[in-house]
Order: sequence, then C-alpha cells, then structure tokens
Amino acid sequence: MRVVIAEDNAILRDGLTALLAERGFAVVAAVSDATGLHAAVADQLPDVAVVDVRMPPSFTDEGLLAALALRRSYPGTGVLVFSQWIETRYATELLAAGAGGVGYLLKDRVADVGDFTEALRRVATGGTALDPEVVGQLMGAARQQDSLARLTPREREVLESMAQGLSNAAIARALSVTERGVEKHIGNIFTKLELPPSDLHHRRVLAVLRLKG
Repeated sequence: MRVVIAEDNAILRDGLTALLAERGFAVVAAVSDATGLHAAVADQLPDVAVVDVRMPPSFTDEGLLAALALRRSYPGTGVLVFSQWIETRYATELLAAGAGGVGYLLKDRVADVGDFTEALRRVATGGTALDPEVVGQLMGAARQQDSLARLTPREREVLESMAQGLSNAAIARALSVTERGVEKHIGNIFTKLELPPSDLHHRRVLAVLRLKG
C-alpha cells in the first residue's frame, strides 16, 4: 500500500514514516507543506495521503485545503487527516466531497499504532475513519448553522448589527424600526438560537459568537 505523508514537524514526519515502513506500508514521499504534497501525489499516485491540518506558510488550514484539492483532482487517492486540531469549516466540506476514502483522526486520541494503521488501510480502500470528537464537533457546528438558518432576513440584519457593536437604539436608527421592534427581534433571535436567560453568560455576546462561528 503506497502512502504519501504531509507533516511539517520533521520528527513526527520521520517517526510516522518509520512506523509505517515497519508495518509493511510503502511510504513513497514524506513532505512538509501543501506544495510538496500536491507534487508528490501527482508524481506517485499513492493509495492514500496522510495530511496534517496546519502547515506552512501560515500554519492555519493549509493541510485541509490541500486535502480538498486532492479529493477533487485525485478521487482515487484516499485522504486521512491526522492532526491535533479540528477545523470544522473545511472538515465538513472534506467529508461531504465523497462517500468514502476519507478520514479525520486526532493524534492525541489514537489509542495505539494498530488503531491508526487499521484506519489508514480502511481509508485507502475506500472506507472512512472518523474520530468521535471530530464527529461531535461537526454535529455541533451543523446544529448551529441550522439554528442560524431559522432566522428571518430582518433578524439576521439585527444580529449582524449586534456583531458590529451597535446598541438597540443605533440598530433601530440603522434599520428604520422602533427600539421595541429591535427588542422583539432580539428576543426571537435568542429563542431560535436556543439561548435561554442566564446569570452566567451574556446572551448578546453568545449570539454574536454563533454568527461568527
């Protein structure tokens, strides 16, 4: 089974290469960034690519963006994201890009080498391998988006105005409505986003965070 590894940490990259080689995998390339990953896959056409999320130059989401590009350009190559980070936005897109041949595991939660290699083989042969924590966060993100989708266009405008730091009076002036109307819209927003009254949290802040999330 032919594997390409994309991991910016040299120690982890070399360790993973040695670990897989000892267990019968053919690591045909081990690279440190997304550019190298694309070149290696184009050259080697591996069965599966192991991709970290955060790689140079910005160490944010280069790995997931590269994984998405691989899924589009090389659908026959499985992609296993193996990272300590969960990026829900692009992870959702990655998992929606195809029914199989994809995985997302957290480094800190893989119980042993056998678990990892079994997941790698499953992804390489068209299956899926998802960490339970990843599934939980993706479901939570989906629920948040569903709740935002329930807002009316006017309620969305009010929430976006709240995100700009505007007071109720300023929102009323900006949208040409009464302050009482703004208060009603905000109440509806709290209800639809499932934000009950609380002495511990500021609902206005939580609503804005939901929009920005």
